[in-house]
Amino acid sequence: MGMRLISGIFAFSMIIIFMAMVSGHAETLGTASFYGKELKGHRTANGERFNPAGLTAAHRTLPFGTTLRVTNLRNHKSVVVRVTDRGPHKRGRMIDLSYGAAKAVGMLGMGTTRVSVAKIAASSQASDKGNSPPRLPPGRR
Repeated sequence: MGMRLISGIFAFSMIIIFMAMVSGHAETLGTASFYGKELKGHRTANGERFNPAGLTAAHRTLPFGTTLRVTNLRNHKSVVVRVTDRGPHKRGRMIDLSYGAAKAVGMLGMGTTRVSVAKIAASSQASDKGNSPPRLPPGRR
């Protein structure tokens, strides 16, 4: 009887997780870090100039322009960010936040923190064009 109950709960849990993933409301848990003022003005992977005060993020695989809600699991503060860059480049980290986004979730003194990341909106067609490297003018290649 106990094993049947456990397998039923497991199956029900997997169905709920699958439905959340299909509907786009799945949250992912992981570690966030942030990059700051030292990169001000540098180009991000989508070609924009990096603004440390902006509410942006770097993610390894999500399309540029994707909007995410990032919640610090220690203090439950959250911020909405837009993916503009690739990263994080350190193992074990899921997302890099801009300085402004890190400040908004209260993680500046920590360096890294556990977060929940939920996709709010997929990128639009216009921002998907940013997934390819920016084209440089002739003579600048």
